[in-house]
Amino acid sequence: MTNITSAPVPESAVKAVRRFNRFFTRRIGVLDPYLGSDLSLTDVRVLYELAHRKTPVASELARDLGLDGGYISRILRRFEQAGWISRSASERDARQSVLALTSAGRDVFEPLQQRSRQEAAALLAPLPPARQQELVNAMERIEFLLNPASAPPSGPRVAVLRDPVPGDMGWVVQQHGEIYWREYGWDNRFEALVADIAAQFVRKFQPAWERCWVAELDGERVGAVFVVRKSTTTAQLRMLILAPQARGLGLGARLTDECIAFARAKGYKKMVLWTNSCLTAARSIYAKRGFVLKKSEPYEGFGQQLVGETWELKL
Repeated sequence: MTNITSAPVPESAVKAVRRFNRFFTRRIGVLDPYLGSDLSLTDVRVLYELAHRKTPVASELARDLGLDGGYISRILRRFEQAGWISRSASERDARQSVLALTSAGRDVFEPLQQRSRQEAAALLAPLPPARQQELVNAMERIEFLLNPASAPPSGPRVAVLRDPVPGDMGWVVQQHGEIYWREYGWDNRFEALVADIAAQFVRKFQPAWERCWVAELDGERVGAVFVVRKSTTTAQLRMLILAPQARGLGLGARLTDECIAFARAKGYKKMVLWTNSCLTAARSIYAKRGFVLKKSEPYEGFGQQLVGETWELKL
């Protein structure tokens, strides 16, 4: 039998987790009287479970909440003495009692639940919509990493498209440099070209006529695309990039469709793009959407012999 040992955890990682825990418990007010009540965080969590389970029993609550059986028994005894819960015989196990909140218990719990919702909304409210979604995605990602069973049991993975924020342009440049070097052998001159294009987009950005979308999957950046104003009648699709882990999900097509829809909505007459003959997946996406190859020209660039292509779509 093979012994499986845990990987060593760096001291810096331990400190980072503890620092985050201190920050977050302070930020959500766990150190204060919880939700402005006289109840503890554990008390309120037990009330929540009682309110949302069909037939809760004490042993299941203790197991799922990771609480000592004696501890939860004392909590339930207090709740029962206060008239917040009732007990009835379990049809499945005569040794167990099914617990239920009384009307008095719901009168206690429901204002706490509403207060919790308000505090969660207040936490998000100062952030713009893109940042709100970024925070939610990060929380879902943490939950999944620590408990993979928390992921949805089935269904397609859906990417979130958002506007760029500081740091995204650097990611776009990095991804182009890494992916094209690893998969096609292009040298760092291509990375320099992408960096120039990204810098020009930021410096000369025309929000009424140009757009960038950044795609996230499970809280991580996995793709991006840009629409740039080439002339009063022509939009240019630039820097479509998709990380390997996001391929096969139709995301490249979705990003391209967003560009086309945006260009049409802005009244552009046509959309153009420049690509290379070796980029077969991207070329297939363009062709399926009606782009037509207008010019093909061999050249030497980025340390390779390539064929550059100009494609055009009438809008």
